[in-house]
Amino acid sequence: MSSTIASPSSATGSAPVTGQGTDRPVALTSRAPHVPADRLVAEMVPPPRFDTVRFDNYIPDPNQPSQTEAVKLLSGFADGLGDSAAGGRKRWFRSRPAAAAGPRGIYLDGGYGVGKTHLLASLWHATPAPPERKAFGTFVELTNLVGALGFQQTVRTLSGHKLLCIDEFELDDPGDTVLVSTLLGKLVDAGVALAATSNTLPGKLGEGRFAAADFLREIQGLSAHFRPLRIDGEDYRHRGLPQAPAPYDDATVERVAHTTQGASLDGFPALLDHLSKVHPSRYGAMCDGVRAVCLTGVEPVPDQSTALRLVVLADRLYDREVPVLASGRPFDELFSEEMLKGGYRKKYFRAISRLTALARDGKPLTEG
Repeated sequence: MSSTIASPSSATGSAPVTGQGTDRPVALTSRAPHVPADRLVAEMVPPPRFDTVRFDNYIPDPNQPSQTEAVKLLSGFADGLGDSAAGGRKRWFRSRPAAAAGPRGIYLDGGYGVGKTHLLASLWHATPAPPERKAFGTFVELTNLVGALGFQQTVRTLSGHKLLCIDEFELDDPGDTVLVSTLLGKLVDAGVALAATSNTLPGKLGEGRFAAADFLREIQGLSAHFRPLRIDGEDYRHRGLPQAPAPYDDATVERVAHTTQGASLDGFPALLDHLSKVHPSRYGAMCDGVRAVCLTGVEPVPDQSTALRLVVLADRLYDREVPVLASGRPFDELFSEEMLKGGYRKKYFRAISRLTALARDGKPLTEG
């Protein structure tokens, strides 16, 4: 019997997605959604996983004083955005003349799993401005917005904002470097405050991925917009938690898929192939209404392009708190040793960390 799987948030403006009932799980490989530009703009808010995060419920590691210091500095940053000064300058930057005001933003640098996205979303929530004057999105979502709206319209759309938060800030090619450098420069000129997270210091963006030296001016221009704030620590997603469950057999994964309302079921190789045919900006919409992702035959990804697409999917599933059950190889064997030593290694380690957390979330589904 068929049923309707509702989209996770009415704020997206997307229509409900029709899937199958518990006897027939939906297949992600059957979905190639169209995402209108107005949805991309409306969705520039913290994802569902971070709806309730605040500075007060961030739990600093007592052995890492930089985490406590980050909460204090970001709280002050948010408070400073509450008062506007002449020319759109905010109190946080008011101590020096506009021409020498220095960085217009905060850049949270640290390893995966130290709570950078929690802090970034907390800053968004704490900034005293209506949601339509604050924007939050990943670096990929920001570049997708430019692609959907065009550069000038994106500048006009975001220039009226008080704050732009950019999660997972990474430069993967020279085109993105020039695009984002120009965009952020114009937004800073318009008085927009910036905040970003990354695993790479601003001056090191692009290293190991393309000839960063050829675009040094743009990279240095990006770095000048931010005050780096280092956050040390170990991955909180696995701090003090039991080991992730080992992969299940195919029969268990298929049973859970058929008995869990809103679950999806796909063969892993077929899903990887499907991701190559859907733009990464649509991966979030592809997961609308999916309450568990079931995968059979997980195996190491064959190449870097496929690996990077899988990273984006892992991020969207993590944002939406969608548990994952899988058969085949464990998630820490997805990426080759060469990949884990290359320029995208931090993305791959983030994906492993997030998929492992989602696999832990999925274990209770096998016990029903």
